[in-house]
Amino acid sequence: MSKQYFHFTLGPVQGFVAQARRTRDFWAGSFLLSWLAGVAMVAVRRQGGTIDFPTPPDDYLGWIEGQASGEPPRQGAIPNRFKSMCAEVPAQFDPAQVVSAVREAWQALAEHVWQADRLDEITGPDSRTRAIWQRQHANFWDISWALTDDVQATALLDQRKNWRTSGFGQHEPGPKCMVMDGWQELSGADRPGDEARAFWKALRLSPGRSGLKTDLGEGEQLCALAYVKRRFARHFNTFKATLPGSGVTLRGWKLSVGMPSVSYMAAVHWLETLLKTCKSADLRPVLQAALDVSPEQSEWDTEIECLRNAVPRWHAGQIGRELLALDGNLFFRHVQEQPKAYGHDRAAMDRLCRALSTLRTQYPELPAAPSPYYAILLMDGDSLGVHMSDRSKQQPISRALERFTADDGVPRIVREHNGCLIYAGGDDVLALLPLEDALGCAARVRAHYLACFEGTNIPTTISAAIEFVHVKTPLGLALGDAHPLLDDVAKDGCGRDALAVRVWKTGGTVLEWAQPWKIALEDPGAPAGGLVVERLARLFSTDSENGTPEEQAYRGRFSSKFFFKIEEHLAVLDPTHHRAAPQKVGQNPAAENQDMLPALLAVDFWHSDTNRKHISLEKARELIEPLLGQCRPHQRRTMADGRDAPLEAWARPKAPLRADGALLVRFLATKGLEGSST
Repeated sequence: MSKQYFHFTLGPVQGFVAQARRTRDFWAGSFLLSWLAGVAMVAVRRQGGTIDFPTPPDDYLGWIEGQASGEPPRQGAIPNRFKSMCAEVPAQFDPAQVVSAVREAWQALAEHVWQADRLDEITGPDSRTRAIWQRQHANFWDISWALTDDVQATALLDQRKNWRTSGFGQHEPGPKCMVMDGWQELSGADRPGDEARAFWKALRLSPGRSGLKTDLGEGEQLCALAYVKRRFARHFNTFKATLPGSGVTLRGWKLSVGMPSVSYMAAVHWLETLLKTCKSADLRPVLQAALDVSPEQSEWDTEIECLRNAVPRWHAGQIGRELLALDGNLFFRHVQEQPKAYGHDRAAMDRLCRALSTLRTQYPELPAAPSPYYAILLMDGDSLGVHMSDRSKQQPISRALERFTADDGVPRIVREHNGCLIYAGGDDVLALLPLEDALGCAARVRAHYLACFEGTNIPTTISAAIEFVHVKTPLGLALGDAHPLLDDVAKDGCGRDALAVRVWKTGGTVLEWAQPWKIALEDPGAPAGGLVVERLARLFSTDSENGTPEEQAYRGRFSSKFFFKIEEHLAVLDPTHHRAAPQKVGQNPAAENQDMLPALLAVDFWHSDTNRKHISLEKARELIEPLLGQCRPHQRRTMADGRDAPLEAWARPKAPLRADGALLVRFLATKGLEGSST
């Protein structure tokens, strides 16, 4: 009997994962999509199939069936799309059992959440809410599959769209969910207003439901899908279900509900400084004032490496732990200045501000406020799908990706960079990090990826996108931008093996910078080299009178004018560079005009601080050349044999210089704090 090969995909990915108001929604979408892919794998194995790619992490499928031990999975670890490439399927193999297993697993989990939260007590068993719940959960998932005896038909699902069990497509009535666009919220009200608000207030304040008041924000209204994303982690450890279509028995496991908010992630290193600098007795008034403003310590279960390591320094560690459990929003100026907009009492907030002011008087070295920026990191392997079509390469790729996402791989790297890993499966990585750690983390992940494929004779690289995001920017907006930044800018624009960065302020994106990794890194050959822009940011922001000659040459806080001079000069030399100075009819600015820029900026640099008057203009030009190097567009180029062309061939001489490289250096040096003079 000839072998058959089963292909399967599950979605919608972006429609489920990226629609998020909280970081926990973001994590939950990735976790649940990965869990459902694991359920599909279990159902394939139950019928005698063998999963060749992707290979799930050790014991992951065992945990799904309740037959594993050790540390349970914390993040999503299976791509939503997998192929059982070497499954010898018996004649009675039924793809419909796999499809039904996924749908039944989802509905069983949803029903478990309904029962665990005792929603019948709020809504009644025959309510409109129950009808919405059943309708939405029964019709969401979009599943495609194919069965073939051609081992080389690796792109079958992309070519054949007819074998699909389509998801929900009809119009949803009533007021809509605040997380997932277009889906009706659960109250069943005909229109927005008092009825819907009363329903959610009663549910949020109902007693005896663990963490519900924390999990549902005041005034928040969710559809059935978003409600399960928000609440399932509270009840997953008691989940157990036997699926009627396949006979598979599923069990959940204990999950931490600790997931840092974006504000908390932005404040991580400011909080670390408080823990390392201040005496516990001096921090007690701050803690008490903060609890008066917001007694809900929503970050009690959050684990960040540098903060966890800082707490044992305390003689009274409990104060440190309580401080770290506070709502991160409390420490930001925009919340302190408009407390009522965030549901806080004005008088209580004023007391907290006075306590923080007293603390800064006692410890002048403390930063005045935390940076309001955090980072989203998205990474994806380059051209791996091309190699996957070669059957002989599938096993080496699978083994390399196992090493890449193993606990001592990507999870450890993200943890050591004080981040929160959302997803690591196959060649994909998604994480939230403090602003200060994101670039270094991306470089380390890249180095680890290349090391995992060393010796496989599979020429693959990995690209990255980093969004530096103001905490007031809607999370879903920044998440939705990450994939285009990765695909269109890092991969297509820079030729892959590249890094792209955008900075989001409250009014939208303010800069975009991208370079191939070998241009962005200080030492491309080092296992985990630092980035040029990070080194320059450190040099530009130093105040120390000690240090290396290079540090002394850069010493002194720069005014914003120096960095923005680059954009001003570019606008003069190439009027097409700046939207405020449109190109005139018949004007064709020569690229060689920009050769004047290094000389102009060398003069600006030389004049910007009296400490530099002892160096020559030639030396000043030499010192700013690394900065200008990050403003020159490059595109990775390869030779006929697939090896990288020499780096000097990567420059794009006809492309105009971009000031964004210099503005990124300034942003990193000031950490985005307005009014900083760096």
